[in-house]
Amino acid sequence: MNHENRFSALDRHAVLGLSDDGFPWYASAMLALESCEVMRLRLEKIAHADDEAEREARLMIGEKIAAAFEAAASWLAGATPASIIGRYREHVAANARRLSAH
Repeated sequence: MNHENRFSALDRHAVLGLSDDGFPWYASAMLALESCEVMRLRLEKIAHADDEAEREARLMIGEKIAAAFEAAASWLAGATPASIIGRYREHVAANARRLSAH
């Protein structure tokens, strides 16, 4: 029985050829998990509803805007998805360290 028709041409290339077409799937998954921890730490801080919480909320918004512009500029300059995701992971790691230090 011929099972080759189970996959489209793209599937055959990606699955059978062990290619991910250059997209960093593992790094993306790790970014998602690491971001969840930073969100938890931020929500914990914001839940106190004090001056520090307001400062954190403002900082968060500013950081997100700056990171989006940085990613867009990198993309337009020809950066790879892996390098852009890697840079986002650096930002997330820095936030995790900052928010974890009490």
